[in-house]
Amino acid sequence: MTDPEILKREIKILVFDQYGTVVDMQKGLTEIAAPFLKKKGWDGNPHSFVTWWRRTHFENSMIDALCDRGHTPYRQIGHRAVSVVMDRAGIDYTRKEVEWLVSEIERLKPFPDVIKALGKLRKAGYKLAILSNGDPDMLAAAGPHIGFRFDHVISVAEAGYFKPHWATYATACDITGFDRTSCLFVANHEFDCVGAKSFGMRAAFIDRRKRPFGAWPEQPDLIVADFKELADTLA
Repeated sequence: MTDPEILKREIKILVFDQYGTVVDMQKGLTEIAAPFLKKKGWDGNPHSFVTWWRRTHFENSMIDALCDRGHTPYRQIGHRAVSVVMDRAGIDYTRKEVEWLVSEIERLKPFPDVIKALGKLRKAGYKLAILSNGDPDMLAAAGPHIGFRFDHVISVAEAGYFKPHWATYATACDITGFDRTSCLFVANHEFDCVGAKSFGMRAAFIDRRKRPFGAWPEQPDLIVADFKELADTLA
């Protein structure tokens, strides 16, 4: 852990993951999927369905990055993931239904503490950016639903790899114009913090789920419970 006073002196920009960090992906997608699954006659747990969906998507995106044969759009990875989970659950579905479920990611709302905290951080003088695995058009569509104007909204499509590939964080530095040591990457995901730290950024872990951070050499500089604590610590 790094002394917050050092972070306040050295950090110029906060770069946020979007899905699961800024927006409440698990809750939002569960609320969307629940009536759809009930209509389909599936009696399983919608929360579990969304967890399977998100895990499958993550695994597929990592395979895509590791194969290094050209970047596959987030949306396309999502369509594959939802289809696999539907098959796993034994649910009959159409291509249009799969596309609709994935498109709902664009309308997810932020966690309740996010907007006020972002405003406090901006008032303190920090630049604020998004670096997301989402496609550029998906991120643009999500903006009005989040309700906050970031200084930069960056898709990993610009780098040609999914996070946590080092090129994604390097691209964020190139686009924002800040050196890696001036960037604090903020995520609710362990893998994203490790990726950012491996590249040379500072990292803050949003520990909403009260889970221990793994024994990686790349430990976060800051661990906070939510965005309110992040803003209170840095601003």
